[in-house]
Amino acid sequence: MAAKIRKGDKVIVLTGRDKGRTGEVFAVRPSEGRALVRGVNMVKRHQKQTPQQEGGIISKESPIHLSNLALLDKDGKPTRVGFKIGKDGTKVRIAKSSGAEIDG
Repeated sequence: MAAKIRKGDKVIVLTGRDKGRTGEVFAVRPSEGRALVRGVNMVKRHQKQTPQQEGGIISKESPIHLSNLALLDKDGKPTRVGFKIGKDGTKVRIAKSSGAEIDG
């Protein structure tokens, strides 16, 4: 199945602790059905000191399930994603709310 949410997309969180927060997807894990969104679903991790990295408690993003995310369209509203076959035979993503084509 084609990916409805891809790296670089602006998304909003629909449910959970970070409901309503927006961010940019910087990694997608299709096998797990999860994505990493910048500044969303932050967790604290205890990092052991290494010669290259300082130890201590660090904050980092944790993966969030794709079903808890919605793509933001051009006017900043959440939308579902559909697909359409273009005239040249390419498959493009479209916003269900407005019908506008989503840049890939």
